[in-house]
Amino acid sequence: MRRVFRALARILGLLTLAGLLGFGLLAWQVDRLGRHDGARPADVIVVLGARVEANGRPGSDLTSRTFHAVDLWQADYAPQLICTGGFRDEPLSAAAVCRRFAIELGMPAEAVWLADGTRNTIEDAATTARVMAAHGLRSAILVSHPLHLYRARWLFRRAGVDAVTSPTSTATERIFPLLRAWYASREAGAIVITALDGWGWLPYTWTARLQTWSYGVP
Repeated sequence: MRRVFRALARILGLLTLAGLLGFGLLAWQVDRLGRHDGARPADVIVVLGARVEANGRPGSDLTSRTFHAVDLWQADYAPQLICTGGFRDEPLSAAAVCRRFAIELGMPAEAVWLADGTRNTIEDAATTARVMAAHGLRSAILVSHPLHLYRARWLFRRAGVDAVTSPTSTATERIFPLLRAWYASREAGAIVITALDGWGWLPYTWTARLQTWSYGVP
């Protein structure tokens, strides 16, 4: 029996080690993707929602995302912009504030669409995919914080969108290393939890809470 227990302990140890290594690799990929701009011509540019100030102005993250998206539009990467996040038809939703700011920056109102009524990146992806499908569009450039883009791309592709990523100008190398590792690990954890939920192993409420708590969402 001791030999059996030792063998089981070794197997368990190896599985744990493999899991930790796999998780570490995933976190590294999260960090790595955020340091590369994969923008290419697409049907639309999608701004992932972020915090809105109490006065109705976009927070720092939403400001940088909208600026970057408008820059991509001005460079003719895509003719349309989709803003996501927040309660549907709410003037202070992330999507509505992003749209107003993009128009202030020079975009025509008819070129900026809303994908609101969402609380997290999973819902952003599903709602944006429906908006795009209604207009016969397939490809998108996702704009968000660098450490949010790996998970966002995975979720949008899972929703049927041909998605590439273009990070904001946030310099991740200037983030305190432990904090940067925490952000990357949190994103990796959200991916793992979402995958487990997709296999029916977890209640949806767990996944929704983690996605809402995770980095880069409204």
